[in-house]
Amino acid sequence: MTTGWQNLGARGRAWRLVHAAWSVAQLGCLAYMWRAVATRRRDRRLYASVAFVLVEGGALLVGRGNCPMARVQERWGDPVPFFELVLPRRAAKAAVPVLAAVTSAALIGVVVRKPGLVARA
Repeated sequence: MTTGWQNLGARGRAWRLVHAAWSVAQLGCLAYMWRAVATRRRDRRLYASVAFVLVEGGALLVGRGNCPMARVQERWGDPVPFFELVLPRRAAKAAVPVLAAVTSAALIGVVVRKPGLVARA
């Protein structure tokens, strides 16, 4: 099922833009967390990134693995799950568990790899 941009109402378009921005921010936070794990650096930006991904994790728990806004999104005229806009359906279904695993590994890395000196090349 596809709903093209031109067929969406104002709320549906706004939601897609907000959801896209949220997703890009989440991926940026995840990348920053992995960078912090690799470099063993800690700063406010890392803690903000961790908080941001934990909010997303909490939302996914509330939605039992799905976006808790899915019903609202459908009411706004957009029945297409966000990942299905950019991935084939099968890959879209796998995206949340894969990203959850990658994010969990990053969180574990932040906890386990304590701040320290890193040799510079």
